Amino acid sequence: MDTSSTIAMFLHFGLLGMACLAIAEKFIPVFPSYVLLMLLGLTVPDGATLAMAILVTSVGSVVGAIGWYGLGRVLGSQRIERLVRTYGKYVLLRPSFYEQLTDAYRGNHFWVTLIGQTLPTVRIYLALPAGVLRLEPRAFVAATAIGTVIWNMPFLSLGYALRDSGQDPVSIGFWVVAILVAVEVAIILGLRFYKRATARPGLASPRAIAAPKALGEIKAVEEIA
Repeated sequence: MDTSSTIAMFLHFGLLGMACLAIAEKFIPVFPSYVLLMLLGLTVPDGATLAMAILVTSVGSVVGAIGWYGLGRVLGSQRIERLVRTYGKYVLLRPSFYEQLTDAYRGNHFWVTLIGQTLPTVRIYLALPAGVLRLEPRAFVAATAIGTVIWNMPFLSLGYALRDSGQDPVSIGFWVVAILVAVEVAIILGLRFYKRATARPGLASPRAIAAPKALGEIKAVEEIA
């Protein structure tokens, strides 16, 4: 069964199917998440259903992130690093990328988690080192939920808005992602400038600035989310 047939099968179950697809996307990133979300948006018949679609896909994504978090917490640092070295290349999770994700948590855990959910690829795997590091579960879930809604809402809404336009969701989704990433880079650069400009005692909180900066230092990644 090909990917389109699988998606169509899940959509027969309505909102429950959308939630299941959102969970599966966290573990089986067959194609970019913005494509999936826009395709789901194209199937939404009205505004009320759109709101429910945003809710259920966000819940599904959070459940998937909790799965990665639980895996990291149960297996621990050594076993996870061994698995990443052995099998990470098959899912585009290189050891160097995993190390960058782990290093990002040197900053504010809440903001790293939230911002990470709006970055391609990072949003899939960031929960793994979060579990290994045993971050506080409630704060992790809250930050993941907020970041997930920020990511899911525009793509579902755009798909809904374009459902009768005949536009290609893949091309449009690519440009939306490019704009989102550009905005995030601008924010990160602005925070760096602010940190330098206020690098005097009592004027800036290095810990607060470290979160977006740490994520900003992660090299460009392949879009599979």
